[in-house]
Amino acid sequence: MAKKNKKSAEHKERVAAKQSKKAAQKEKKGKTKGRDADSDAEDVDLDDILAQYAEEQARYLKVTEIVSGPPTPRSSATVIGSPSNRNELLIFGGEYYDGALATFFNNLYVYLIDRGEWRQVTSPNSPLPRSGHAWCRGGNSGGIYLFGGEFSSPKQGTFYHYNDFWHLDPATREWTRLETKGKGPPARSGHRMTYYKNYILLFGGFQDTSQQTKYLQDLWIYDCSKYTWFSPNLPTAAQKPDPRSSLSFLPHETGAVIYGGYSRVKASTGGGGKQIKGGPQKMALKPMVHQDTWFLRITPPADEAPSSTGPTVRWERRKKPANSPNPTRAGATMAYHKGRGIMFGGVHDVELTEEGMDSEFFDTLYAWNTDRNRFFQLGLRRPRAPGKKQASQATKSRNRSKADEEELLRNLAALEAKGGIQNDDGEDDMKLDAVPEEEQTEPEKPSIVRFEMPHQRFNAQLAVQDDTLFIFGGTFEKGDREFTFSDMYSIDLVKLDGVKEIYYTEPVNWGALDEADSDEDMDDEDDEEGEDEQEEDDEDTMSLDTSVSVAPTELTIPSVTREMEQLDVDEAEAEPTVVDGRPQPRPFESLREFFSRTSEEWQRLLIERMKAKDSSVEKTVKELRKEAFDLAEEKWWDSREEVMALEDEQEEAGIGEVVSIADRGEHGGGAGRRR
Repeated sequence: MAKKNKKSAEHKERVAAKQSKKAAQKEKKGKTKGRDADSDAEDVDLDDILAQYAEEQARYLKVTEIVSGPPTPRSSATVIGSPSNRNELLIFGGEYYDGALATFFNNLYVYLIDRGEWRQVTSPNSPLPRSGHAWCRGGNSGGIYLFGGEFSSPKQGTFYHYNDFWHLDPATREWTRLETKGKGPPARSGHRMTYYKNYILLFGGFQDTSQQTKYLQDLWIYDCSKYTWFSPNLPTAAQKPDPRSSLSFLPHETGAVIYGGYSRVKASTGGGGKQIKGGPQKMALKPMVHQDTWFLRITPPADEAPSSTGPTVRWERRKKPANSPNPTRAGATMAYHKGRGIMFGGVHDVELTEEGMDSEFFDTLYAWNTDRNRFFQLGLRRPRAPGKKQASQATKSRNRSKADEEELLRNLAALEAKGGIQNDDGEDDMKLDAVPEEEQTEPEKPSIVRFEMPHQRFNAQLAVQDDTLFIFGGTFEKGDREFTFSDMYSIDLVKLDGVKEIYYTEPVNWGALDEADSDEDMDDEDDEEGEDEQEEDDEDTMSLDTSVSVAPTELTIPSVTREMEQLDVDEAEAEPTVVDGRPQPRPFESLREFFSRTSEEWQRLLIERMKAKDSSVEKTVKELRKEAFDLAEEKWWDSREEVMALEDEQEEAGIGEVVSIADRGEHGGGAGRRR
């Protein structure tokens, strides 16, 4: 019993020791916690920590936009007018080859049209450097969509083609890579994109493999609401455009239209590299400049159709365009503007021998009316002599300017005397402090306006924003030397009153310059300097680097007679025209004047259409007038080229202004007011 009690007491002591030890450890742990809570390591505000994390994250995701100079020389970039801001132009990507190494870009430039200011945008989430890509507006979905392009090693030994798809928000400048559902288009470059309602359309392009260059003819449609690509399966016997790249792909109210393009096709050649029927032959790839036009008719699926059903499409081959540019030319880019494509530049290659070819470059401007499938050459027009009405307005404007100038001088004198600006009552209106030196800005340099087109080139980038055409960059070749332009111009498509030079940098050429060529060029320059006619035009001449004696071609506006003769020659090949009974614009009549004169006729036409459709939808006067204006604007632009031809014809006849009797009826008087 004593032994048992002894063991029990020892057990209790061990248990008590363990409990005391645990209590001591617990107390020690609590004290340690208390010290850590009071230490500097934990004495930090959580809001500050979260703010630091937020700042680091914002620095990583932040889109920076800084004022910069214009883009450096580059080719195969893309230019587009911002769909969210009519005063902005966007430029992305491109490449520059100096004869030895190729450099690719992925910076985004924004040109503020109203300010004449360049800004460079950098974003960690932007697409990788590339050239030969394509982008377009998002149509009903908004924004800008970009696909594909290419990248190469510095010495261009290997090429890489992209198949990534991006969306750019032009307002925030943020890029978003789109991960689409299902299969998308294969990698490519040299393709073209456009939009139709809620769809993005992609066609053509090429792929460089280790053995050959493969040109493509597949059509892809992206549904912006379902985030899926769709490649329509056409019937085997259905016609479709041949494979090509560098084509013109423009939107249309019922689909899209295609013109031209470039590819290389297999052809049998003889010993001299020319196609022959007899004798020894070998297969070679020959360049082909396409001149055909195609219409892509798109029928969206019905609302009750399954979600997997895409739009129904059909390719329709059109006749050869009337009055198309001659000779054929590659690299003639085109921008869309209100039912027509505006085309500039291009190059026509004539193969001389196996060692080389002769190339002719162009600086002509054309408008392609997509509905009538007809080309019109656009020429610059010098300002007309002002009529009586314009002269009266100019006099009033000068008087106002003079009064404003006098008031400005009075204000400046008051500032110099450290006084306030005086109002009409002679009292101090407000005090103005002197502007600090760092805030003073130099007066804006007046823009240079020339009456000749920019220098001949091909692959210039075009964009239209607010009825103004912008021409950016391009390439020119002379012998073995290649020039990448770094310049930009704008042309008012309504007035065509000259070419405004936005910026110009002398192009840098690459390639060896032979002494003989240099001496010959210098002799040519000396001869040109000795001519009186050339000296008179020196102030209005844009030229390349003096090492290249290529003078810009003089602007020649074709006469109306010659143009009409050419139209008659091509009339047989053109599509049949339909007699249009709608109101026609008059020479020298602006869009506002045209609508003011014909508003009632357009509204009557709309009412007749509504009655013919038995439409029960009622429209307000404001809605009816707006739709009437849309019809008038469409007709005004559709007839623009013919009206301009009539204006030129009347100007040659000495008619400088056309005034209707109705316009001057309230001011006229006497028996002869109707003459």
